[in-house]
Amino acid sequence: MRQALSGAFIIVVLLGGITARNAHAAQPLTKVVMTTGSFSEREAAMYVAQDQGIFRRYGLDLSFVHVRNGPVGMAALAGGDTQLHEGSVTGAVLGSAAEGTDLVFVAGLINKLIGNIMASPKIKLPSDLKGKVIGVTSASGGSWMFTTLALEYWGLDAKRDGISFRILGDESVRSQALINDSIAATHVGYTFAAPLKSRGFTNLADLAQLPIPFQSTGVLTKRSFIKASPEVVEGVLRSVVDAMAFIAQPENKPAVLKSLAKGLRLPKVEQAIEGYESLPLLYDRRIYPTVDGIRNVIRLLGLTNDKIRRLKAEDLVDDRFVKKLEKEGRF
Repeated sequence: MRQALSGAFIIVVLLGGITARNAHAAQPLTKVVMTTGSFSEREAAMYVAQDQGIFRRYGLDLSFVHVRNGPVGMAALAGGDTQLHEGSVTGAVLGSAAEGTDLVFVAGLINKLIGNIMASPKIKLPSDLKGKVIGVTSASGGSWMFTTLALEYWGLDAKRDGISFRILGDESVRSQALINDSIAATHVGYTFAAPLKSRGFTNLADLAQLPIPFQSTGVLTKRSFIKASPEVVEGVLRSVVDAMAFIAQPENKPAVLKSLAKGLRLPKVEQAIEGYESLPLLYDRRIYPTVDGIRNVIRLLGLTNDKIRRLKAEDLVDDRFVKKLEKEGRF
């Protein structure tokens, strides 16, 4: 009799455990929208986290939406239509902060300039850009910022040297404009630089090799959202760290290439190889935002904008979640 009761008790406990697990599994995922104005291999961690179901692992149904440019992403974030944005410290970001949006970087995935300044075969040296047209995504956006900081490093000034910027769109559009000789140069990531190099276009610089502090790719949100939903922000950053760890494993190369090709709308997976191979050099596993990188852009844009000049880089960073992850030994 005692043996029978013991067996019945075990069955009840097991059934109770199964019911509890099913109830937990049935809990609805939290819907989150994250935008980006970028379109390059920099977004690999987001593409992989989506395709591998990593966001769902942390209870998130995250939609990663590509928007036309940074200002669109900032407007959506400021208006409460989205919760997070993945991007660089740009004029749009600093302008939004200067106008009162409580923006903060909660992570920094890539903390340096990256990509290539690709130019027409006729251009051999940075000084040859004088009087020429350079293609960018938007005024004061990421590609403009990357290019302007590179020009400054080379001792060039757009206004003084007659260099003009033409707003064209994402990297695929700008690459085609360069091929068509509509522009003299443009900044592109490694994925889109590879076919240009093979066709004889000039690589003026791999920006990752230049000693220029910059917050290249980070995760932005509002302090008000952190206060209301800290578990969502933490879940997103845990997902990013897991995705970066997945990317770092050589055996996952086919899956990462597939995600990159899909995310960048490349017709062949092989076209994503250059971007994939650049990732170990780009991603920083210690995903702290870089105050120096933000300060560098405040300095640049503050020359012509009083409100931006008054911003403090330290006020645009909230690294509490990254500190927690590091304390746990996640990186």
